Amino acid sequence: MTTTTPEQAKAPLPPQPGGSSRRRLRIDVRQYGILAALVVIVLLFQILTGGRLLYPGNVSNLIQQNAYVLILAIGMVMVIIAGHIDLSVGSIVATVGAIAALSMNEWGLPWWVAVVLSLAVGAAIGAWQGFWVAFVGIPAFIVTLAGMLIFRGVALVLLTGGTISGLPRPFNAIGSGTLPSTGTPDLITLGIGALASVALVAQGLRTRANLRRLDLPRERTASFVFKHAVAVAAIMYLCYLLAYNRGTPIILIILAVLVLTYSFLLNRTVFGRHIYAMGGNLNAAMMSGVKTRWVNFFVFVNMGFLSGLAAVVSTARAGGAVASAGGGFELDAIAAVFIGGASVQGGVGTVIGAVIGGLVMGVLNQGLSILSVDAAWQQIIKGLVLLAAVAFGFSRRRTAR
Repeated sequence: MTTTTPEQAKAPLPPQPGGSSRRRLRIDVRQYGILAALVVIVLLFQILTGGRLLYPGNVSNLIQQNAYVLILAIGMVMVIIAGHIDLSVGSIVATVGAIAALSMNEWGLPWWVAVVLSLAVGAAIGAWQGFWVAFVGIPAFIVTLAGMLIFRGVALVLLTGGTISGLPRPFNAIGSGTLPSTGTPDLITLGIGALASVALVAQGLRTRANLRRLDLPRERTASFVFKHAVAVAAIMYLCYLLAYNRGTPIILIILAVLVLTYSFLLNRTVFGRHIYAMGGNLNAAMMSGVKTRWVNFFVFVNMGFLSGLAAVVSTARAGGAVASAGGGFELDAIAAVFIGGASVQGGVGTVIGAVIGGLVMGVLNQGLSILSVDAAWQQIIKGLVLLAAVAFGFSRRRTAR
């Protein structure tokens, strides 16, 4: 019989074979799988289109044409993490777009007042729906399905089935304009890319230092360096393409601010933690003191606010309001969120993932359009991509368990 001395008991345990490395590998592979998928899709279409996908003009159009999906996906991921769904965002876009156009063309309001009014109306609609979900207890699916019908009808009433065009140029610039340019190449765009790259690397180093200080698992140094090198190269290449087109799209700055703001909101605030807690286990969140009703309410207020912003962007890019605007927007946003790695059951998802999912959809649309693929086949391909993404998410979580 062997005995253990006190010195042996205090000695550190030998490293378990593959334990730490497996944990780190799991972090590395799963966290960036969707980003790798986006890179593969871009490279595939770049080859199939003979290099036309990444023409400077096509890249700028990709950002501006899909801005509404990315904005709605940022709000939708919060709704889905909380365990709900919102089917009304497309109809809200149509209604708010109609109000924005009417306020400028018929009510005589300045364009910036119309923008503020649109955001306020979107938030009010979100509060209306949030009230029924949070305080009355009606499932969000039913409330937003009713909202989809109600606000599509409101848009038809406001526009009487027609369109309103001839909107002010500063308003249209929100969706299709660019920042002032210094020429070709645009040095402002290149400078923005350099600043964004420095900020990304600095944030990564800071996060890594915090993990080391707390003795928490972190990715391998080689993976960290490779990931940030690829990210910096992608940022600078994007800015290079934009610098040789018309410069930095205004909507790109808006999207960057939204991504940073909502990533911080979800990851670094009590409200964000409460959203994840509710989606993970509603009963446990309630027993922990989370004010679930108010969290649900403000999740839908935020969704309405971002729907109002999407309405401003889409109306500005189109140069007018039409009652059929926003058709299918809710499906695009939901698809982007699930492709980006969100869980159907709630409790899982990120803003970055939702944005990458929206870019996957945008690249598919752009690439298939350049290849002149029939619209019916485009729908089939996008549906298969969505199904594959969700199936991959299920298999990944099953493996993790």
